[in-house]
Amino acid sequence: MTEKNKSNEPMAIELAKSQREISISEFFTKNRHLLGYDNPVRALMMTVKEAVDNSMDACQEMKVIPEIFIQIDQLSEDRFKVIVEDNGPGIVKKQIPNVFGRLLYGSKFHRLRQSMGQQGIGISAAVLYSQLTTGKPTKVVSKIDPQKPAHYYELGINTKTNQPEIFKEDDIEWQKNHGTKIEIELEAKYQKGKQSVDEYVKQIAIANPHAHLIYITPEKEKIEYVRATTQLPIEPKEIKPHPHGIELGILIKMLHDTEAKTVQSFLQNDFSRIGPGTAKEVIEQSKITTKKSKDLEADEIERLFRALQNVRVIAPPTDCLSPIGQELLEKSLRKEIDSEFYVTVTRSPSVYRGMPFQVEAAIAYGGNIDRESQVRLLRFANRVPLLYQQGACAITEAVIETNWKAYNLQQSSNSLPIGPAIILVHIASVWVPFTNEAKEAIAHYDEIIKEIKLALQECGRKLNIYINKTIRSAEQKEKISLFEKYIPELASSLATLSNESKSKIEESLRKILKKNMSNLLNENGIQDKT
Repeated sequence: MTEKNKSNEPMAIELAKSQREISISEFFTKNRHLLGYDNPVRALMMTVKEAVDNSMDACQEMKVIPEIFIQIDQLSEDRFKVIVEDNGPGIVKKQIPNVFGRLLYGSKFHRLRQSMGQQGIGISAAVLYSQLTTGKPTKVVSKIDPQKPAHYYELGINTKTNQPEIFKEDDIEWQKNHGTKIEIELEAKYQKGKQSVDEYVKQIAIANPHAHLIYITPEKEKIEYVRATTQLPIEPKEIKPHPHGIELGILIKMLHDTEAKTVQSFLQNDFSRIGPGTAKEVIEQSKITTKKSKDLEADEIERLFRALQNVRVIAPPTDCLSPIGQELLEKSLRKEIDSEFYVTVTRSPSVYRGMPFQVEAAIAYGGNIDRESQVRLLRFANRVPLLYQQGACAITEAVIETNWKAYNLQQSSNSLPIGPAIILVHIASVWVPFTNEAKEAIAHYDEIIKEIKLALQECGRKLNIYINKTIRSAEQKEKISLFEKYIPELASSLATLSNESKSKIEESLRKILKKNMSNLLNENGIQDKT
């Protein structure tokens, strides 16, 4: 007999009454740790990060050099107000509530081109966290034209429907030609250190040498990061999916959404790097007789998928990427980090799962950097600093797996090297494979780890040459200084033997010594400053 409850109905009917759809906003309300808001210190950093990432992307879209103002006001012991203002294109009025008041809403998710934001979660997650911890609406001012007023909103998120809630809306005067300003009040905690807002702002300045940042700390300290260049980054172009980067389910969806009438035109128009010849080869190998793309049966789609994986297709185009560049990366490091030696490397683009990516690496060595501690590792993805989950990141694995002893740095097994160095790694990609929605660690793809190691090894070889030269010159200077101590005694003995003036002999010996010192330093590529 069917099991029934007290109301004499089958249990399945009773259970069905309690089942309902869960909105994405409701889900993240209970799982905010997945977005990086798992403690008050990190919540403050994440809020600033998401707002600044949006501003940087907006300026890139408009092709303007970023002027970004960041201010954090401490309102009480555990409450802060974050203000971020940019000179980007602004946001059209009807889109403002959606951009800030809906999770998973944006224009970048389906585009294959490098950008800081991608998922449409970032800034709306900060709005959601603010709403949960303070109940205060987020304030937004946006202006798209010097001749038009700015739009002002106070808004939040309806977590049941994942729709924006507008509490106030107005047109106001704003002394700015174009741009966006956001004010978010939240429960948080401010502290200094390697995972702080201060560190994030400094690192965003390193990875974006074209940006001018003004940062007002909660302690009212004003920190200005002057740009290292007025040159805008290379504008990344959007590309189509590469056949070697798709899965069967994606192919089915692409066939459903395509406007192409035939399989041949679908392959040529909806994929990158497939021309008429390659399309014909794919069709022949899959043994498809149906010409219309919408008429393909399930088994034909599966054969088409296998053929796409088997047929040789050249790597996807790489103009969808915008690396920092060796010269600008070095300029940026010199501006922010005081060291004796700098080396930077930008690798040629590579591919993982059909997705183009490019690795850049740099080392700053010597100066005031601690000689007895582990090296400091700076990780970046699409010019954004990764401050958390270092141990779970592919970048860290690649650094640990590199043999740093070969490059004159100490290293224990399964650990970062030790020495007066800062190691920087940047990955640029159309789709960075983050390990979770908080976007703090990169997944362990073999292709990515291999490229990182090759970049680090190239930097390491140059570092090794510098260290060897420095050690040799130090040894030679020590020998010369030791000889210098005996010049007076040697001059006295020679004067007795030759009846020459001791002072003249001593002067001649010092001239010879200085000449030899200059020659030795020049041989080692070190400038003589004496």
